[in-house]
Amino acid sequence: MHTDLVAALDIGGTKIAGALVDGHGRILLRAQRPTPALEAGESVMRAVEEVLAELTGSPLWIRATAVGIGSAGPVDASAGTVSPVNVPGWRGFPLVERVRAVTGGLPVELIGDGVAITAAEHWQGAARGHDNALCMVVSTGVGGGLVLDGRLHPGPTGNAGHIGHISVELDGDPCACGSRGCVERIASGPNIARRALANGWQPGPDGDTSAAAVAEAARTGDPVAVASFARAAQALAAGIAATATLVEIDVAVIGGGVGKAGDVLFTPLRAALKTYATLSFVQRLEIVPAQMGTDAGLVGAAAAALTRRADDAAEASV
Repeated sequence: MHTDLVAALDIGGTKIAGALVDGHGRILLRAQRPTPALEAGESVMRAVEEVLAELTGSPLWIRATAVGIGSAGPVDASAGTVSPVNVPGWRGFPLVERVRAVTGGLPVELIGDGVAITAAEHWQGAARGHDNALCMVVSTGVGGGLVLDGRLHPGPTGNAGHIGHISVELDGDPCACGSRGCVERIASGPNIARRALANGWQPGPDGDTSAAAVAEAARTGDPVAVASFARAAQALAAGIAATATLVEIDVAVIGGGVGKAGDVLFTPLRAALKTYATLSFVQRLEIVPAQMGTDAGLVGAAAAALTRRADDAAEASV
């Protein structure tokens, strides 16, 4: 049994999590700090360094052979930089170089957070055993990643599979990304809630106007809430069908906060998919909920580091 470990970082707008992970995906040590998202770039990096200090200070660190980073995007793996939308202090920030410096020059693999969650679901979760899969995170935004021919397919910059910014409505609302009618503009949690409120949905006495509250109302049969989820499901179905038609995936895994809505989302989504995924080679496409939960980003970052390490070893032996 190989006793080497990899370090993993999961960087988002709310928290920066770190872990030491073994070759079976088990987390042996974890550390976390809140993301000072609205502070200067160096303050954010200090939080990353504090997380890494907890890991490097452990007696287990001597076994660490590589670092994987899953970061909110956009990321640029080819340049080693990150520019997370919700961390304005980081624009083209040289995260790979800075992490390498703190970890004694270990190899560092950077991927987007959607790709990291895909890696986790393929290694340990709902896409396990599938050679061609799309994994999606439907939450405050809509992200994703691809597994093709049994391997994670991050693309040259680490953003391949970013389904949230496929346009599914030609003359749709402008999206924050600059395009129109994107999947995210219709299917993200805040947009589900925005549409329900605009169409007359009334929150309960607690005043909760989140997508989770809309989902609860949809469960009790509120027609406006049901319609808002149906519209989100239609956008997701169109994006998933387009992806399946393009690259022949056989499973789509859906996670994130909106994915937790359960049948309120999955029932209209599976129905809508039938109207978009019509060609023979996409008709067998399954849609399943994610299994990995809150550790998906860390486990996926570790998977990327392990894959990189295996690829490096294979190249060295040629």
